[in-house]
Amino acid sequence: MAEPRTGPLTVAGRVLAGTLSVAVLGASGLVWYEYRQLDSGMVKSGALAEARKNAPPHLDQSVNLLLIGLDSRKDMDGNDLPKEFVEEELHAGSSEIGGYNTNALIVLHIPANGGKVTALSVPRDDYVQTVGADGKMHKIKEAYGIAKGAAEQKLSGKGLSKPELERQSREAGRAATLQTVQSFLDIPIDHFAEVNLIGFYDIAKAVEPIQVCLNNRVDDPIVARTATREGGGTGLRLPAGVSSLDARQALSFVRQRHHLKNGDLDRTHRQQAFISSVVYKLKQDGVVGDLGRLQRLFDVVKKDVVIDDRWNVLDFAQQAPNLTGGNVEFNTLPITGFKNIGGQEVNTVDPGQIKRIVKQLFGHEVPPEAAPSAPAEQVAPVVPAAFAVPVATRTTTPAAPRSTHSPRTGSPSASPEAPSTGPGADPTGPAPDLPMQGPAVRAGGIPCVD
Repeated sequence: MAEPRTGPLTVAGRVLAGTLSVAVLGASGLVWYEYRQLDSGMVKSGALAEARKNAPPHLDQSVNLLLIGLDSRKDMDGNDLPKEFVEEELHAGSSEIGGYNTNALIVLHIPANGGKVTALSVPRDDYVQTVGADGKMHKIKEAYGIAKGAAEQKLSGKGLSKPELERQSREAGRAATLQTVQSFLDIPIDHFAEVNLIGFYDIAKAVEPIQVCLNNRVDDPIVARTATREGGGTGLRLPAGVSSLDARQALSFVRQRHHLKNGDLDRTHRQQAFISSVVYKLKQDGVVGDLGRLQRLFDVVKKDVVIDDRWNVLDFAQQAPNLTGGNVEFNTLPITGFKNIGGQEVNTVDPGQIKRIVKQLFGHEVPPEAAPSAPAEQVAPVVPAAFAVPVATRTTTPAAPRSTHSPRTGSPSASPEAPSTGPGADPTGPAPDLPMQGPAVRAGGIPCVD
């Protein structure tokens, strides 16, 4: 087995466990160096070992972390979450909905020089070739469930207990997700963290209320699922501007996809903005540095988050200030359009373009013949000035509109953008000709999103 890499941050991913837990753990990173006991009790996974066998080579000593938000209504042992909690409290549907889809996939790139952290969201419906699942084309979110189902069927006759069968089959799902993301982006994944539906809620409950900002009011009524109707909706109703959310509303905020112009693509920006808002809150509330309060947060995180087993806690200390001080920028990788395949609407992508964008964004040299095509026209953003957080200059990628009968109607015309100015602007950021799906979200405040 290859020796573990000892780059500057071989532990940073633990600090960024899933969507909300990213914020909770990130804010506590400043004290991990001295209080290693916070590390005990975390659920560990060995799935990274399989992914490392065919991982792309490292081009430098930076670290790539994959954050997995698992849309599962099951606990760690494979049991259904309580119906009254999932259906009545969260309005998240039954335990049969969601399966084992990875509805949030965020890669954080932490440079070797300790500079700005770049976070990339991969839209969950991107249609890609899976690796470690069945090798076929699927939505990227489905790699986990396909591999898990195959492993569960293979293991079912070996007399394993239900919890052990669940653990081993989930490991196959994680390994497939890691390998698929590595192949799609052409980068190695050094660490990962996974959080499920109940984990997000528990952590949100520990830090509520959380402020978020919306560009427009939202009304997402719940529509019951029937044999002839898909159903959906979260029940979320919020005005434009800043609102304070409890844990139930927070989950609705990051899950809403109906009644949004760009559907899942807007939901991706919600996830990014929510992480930024929680980090900002914890810092403003003085949670950073308060061991007692941090320990309580960790007690919540430990039972709901899965991390890989290749960490070195001491390496984390030098990057913690960037992760908690607003030196993180979130972007969403572009799509080229939409298509209906086998009755499912998927995002079409240009794999070559994605790989070029990732290399350039991460500061790696791109061969001249692989340079991105000419950028699309840029337009200026419209966000409430009092709540705006600087965004980096980007161009948008046009795409064909979806069919009007779909709840995901509309084209992925990314929210308009303009160069960052004023305090917090990053003049050394990536080249302005990189096409992204919507505006960059800069940590360090309460970003406004759709």
